[in-house]
Amino acid sequence: MILDRYFARRFLLNLSVVAGVFSALILLIDMIEQLRRFEGIDISFGQVVTLSLLNLPAGINEILPLIMILSTVALFVALARSSELVVTRATGRSGIRALAAPVLVALLIGALAVSTLNPIVAATSNRYQELAETYRGNVPSTVSLSGDGLWLRQGSAGGQAVIHATGYLSQPLRLLNVSILSFGRDDRPVRRIIAESAELNRSDWVLRKAKVWPLTPGLNPETSSAEHDTLRIPTTLTEERVRDSIGKPSSISIYDMPAMIRQMGQAGFSTTRQEVWLQSELARPLFLAAMVLIGAAFTMRHARLGGIGASVLTAVLLGFGLYFVRNFAQVLGENGQLPVPLAAWAPPVAALLLSLGLLLHAEDG
Repeated sequence: MILDRYFARRFLLNLSVVAGVFSALILLIDMIEQLRRFEGIDISFGQVVTLSLLNLPAGINEILPLIMILSTVALFVALARSSELVVTRATGRSGIRALAAPVLVALLIGALAVSTLNPIVAATSNRYQELAETYRGNVPSTVSLSGDGLWLRQGSAGGQAVIHATGYLSQPLRLLNVSILSFGRDDRPVRRIIAESAELNRSDWVLRKAKVWPLTPGLNPETSSAEHDTLRIPTTLTEERVRDSIGKPSSISIYDMPAMIRQMGQAGFSTTRQEVWLQSELARPLFLAAMVLIGAAFTMRHARLGGIGASVLTAVLLGFGLYFVRNFAQVLGENGQLPVPLAAWAPPVAALLLSLGLLLHAEDG
C-alpha cells in the first residue's frame, strides 16, 4: 500500500504540472483568439480574460486524454531513470502490479471529469455565448427544446421575439409550423405571426404562407391582420448557432442529458447524436485508464537500454491514433452507421485491451 500511495502521489504531481502548463497555453492562445474575434469592438482586457477563462474548462476537457498520457510518460521515464522500477521489480512486484495505483487514479479522474467537469463545461460554455453576444451589442439569443417542439428567443435593439416550431429540418435549416410573438422595447407584445415554415437565409427568417396580427392597443387584431406568401423578418441568429444549440451536447450537463433526449424524442427530433455523446462520456474513465496503460507500455523499460525518445514519441502517436479512432467512431455513430453502444464503448475497450496486450508482451515476452 505504501508503494501504491507513492506511485499515486507521483502520478498526481505529474498530472498537476502537465495540466497547469497546458492550461496556461490554452488561456494564452484563447486570449489571442478573443482579441482577433472582437477586433473593432470596444472590449476591455478584463473582458477578454473573462471570456478566455470561461473557455478554459472546455479546452481542458477536450485534451484530457493527452494530459493523461503525457503525465504517465513523465512519471515512468523519471522512475526508469532513477532505477526505482528496477528496485520495485527486485522486491517481487511486477511492472503491471506497479500500474495499479496510476490506473486507479486515472479512473477516479475520469469519474470526476464526467460528474463534475462536464457540468462546469456546460455552464461556462453557455455563459461564454451570453457574454459574447452582449459584448457585440446583441441581446443574447437562446435555443431550447421541450416536449411540444423547438423554442427560440432572439433579440435586437428594437426588442425581442419568441419563436416556436413543432418541427425542424436541418438541410437546409427550416422550421415547420412556426409561431412568432414579437415584443417591443417596453416588453409589451407588438405582433403575432404564424407561418407554414421559416427558413434561415443569412440575416433573415423567410416565412412562407404567413399571417400577421398587430397587437397595438386600440386595434382589432383580426380585422387588421394581413397574409403574406413570403415574409422576411430580421434575426441575429445564425444557421450554425441554431444547429449547434439544438444538436451540440457539450452545452448540456450530463445530468440533464437523459431528460433532453426524452424531450427531443417526444418532439420528433433525432437523438442519435446526444445518445452517442452520453455513452461516450460514461465510457471516458475507461479511455483515460487506457491512455495510462499505453503510456506505461512504452516507457517502463530501463533507461540504460536507450531509445527513450523513440518510445515516448511512439506512445504519444499511438495515443493520438486511438483518440482519432474514438472520435471517428463517434461520428459514425452520430450518422447512424454504427450502433450507439458500439460507437461509444468499442474504442475505449479496444484501447484498454491493446494496451494490456502491449504490457504483457513487454513484461513477459
